[in-house]
Amino acid sequence: MKNYDLVVIGSGPGGYVCAIRASQLGIKTALIEKYKSLGGTCLNVGCIPSKALLDSSHHYHDVVHNISSHGINVEGAISLDFKKMIDRKNNVVSQTVKGIDFLMNKNNIDVYNGFASFVDDHLINIENDTNQRIKFDKCVIATGSKPATLPFINIDKEKIITSTEALSLNEIPKSLTIIGAGVIGLELGQVYNRLGSEVNVIEYSDKITPFMDNDVSKELLKIFKKEKINFYLSSKVFDVKSNDSNVIVKAENKSGEILEFVSDYCLVSVGRKPYTENLCLNSVGVDTDKSGRIIIDRQFKTTNNNIFAIGDVVNGPMLAHKAEEEGIAVAEILKNHKPHIDYNLIPNVIYTWPEVSSVGKTEQELIEEKINYKKGNFPMRALGRSRASNDLSGFVKILADKKTDEILGVHIIGARAADLITEAVTAMEFKASCEDIAMMSHPHPTYSEALKEAALDALENRPLHI
Repeated sequence: MKNYDLVVIGSGPGGYVCAIRASQLGIKTALIEKYKSLGGTCLNVGCIPSKALLDSSHHYHDVVHNISSHGINVEGAISLDFKKMIDRKNNVVSQTVKGIDFLMNKNNIDVYNGFASFVDDHLINIENDTNQRIKFDKCVIATGSKPATLPFINIDKEKIITSTEALSLNEIPKSLTIIGAGVIGLELGQVYNRLGSEVNVIEYSDKITPFMDNDVSKELLKIFKKEKINFYLSSKVFDVKSNDSNVIVKAENKSGEILEFVSDYCLVSVGRKPYTENLCLNSVGVDTDKSGRIIIDRQFKTTNNNIFAIGDVVNGPMLAHKAEEEGIAVAEILKNHKPHIDYNLIPNVIYTWPEVSSVGKTEQELIEEKINYKKGNFPMRALGRSRASNDLSGFVKILADKKTDEILGVHIIGARAADLITEAVTAMEFKASCEDIAMMSHPHPTYSEALKEAALDALENRPLHI
């Protein structure tokens, strides 16, 4: 029976990064993954495959609707090979997973495939063909999350599906009903809308992306409506049934009107929930809260001193980069380092087009917390770079302390917003002010100039280009 300084359960971004950092620090490490491929939800059925489909569908949509404005004439009918698009997505996933395999070998990390469960405070059983057992000094639970559902919905994975199945359909639906207007619903809704599906999105809240700044949500909704995606906000789904030919979804709106949607598929995207099944947490005294999240202290230690937890199984946003930072932090804590994570500065991104990103406080949060603030806005359409690429939608919004000028929140909707937000994260990590951003030279012509202009707007109400 092998003995390890550290055993990490789960090979998603949190788990495999934790294992790599631990190995770099000289900790003898093993990684356990229940599936045959490493990478967890993110690499296999989440972040990576969804971005592959978003990019492919974006190219197709651009050729059909926008390419002629660039003086490019496409002769004859434009055709779509959906199977090839899915094959490309699968190839991207395969290459990325192989990269994780390489990193495990490079860092001398032993990998075990099978279901892990705790036997006692220092022993783990791995259920596979040989039913192995390994010993550990410390263990990190990084088992991630799985799609949540509603009590009355039976996910049959054929007509009533989650994001996992939506990423590998055999056909482009003529119609698709989506329950939930969060990140997953909007990204996959835009993919299939671009490919020709009629998409209806039902959301319980009175706005899409309920966690985002109100101005961003309103702008994104306006853009999606122009793309002919149908939204039904403030509507509560109460019945979902499938038959051989379609799915029938019933909902009630805030006026009490009953809405009925008949479609080829129904995508249930009402969030995700922690995955801790069959770990036998009770046998080692690891407690969870009412939502099933593992309870940890500030150093990620559970109610068992030998066991830590990170990522989607603990409190906080279910984001791959958040899990990575926590994985690094745990490994460094085991070596008595003092890692730093500012949870207020974990950025959020939606990879639709235009992209959406944010970091820090929303305007609504500042109002609720009674913080005296000022704000600056700058529209993307005022940029030369945006006009050159024909990406005119969106804006940059900066929120800052009215007295000190310190940046408190940045919210972006526009081309390459996912990349632009990193400037805001960097600035806020160093307690930068709007004046700091305004005084920095930004290359011209770039989308990043919108940050400088928004900072100028917040600073002295003096943007240069509007």
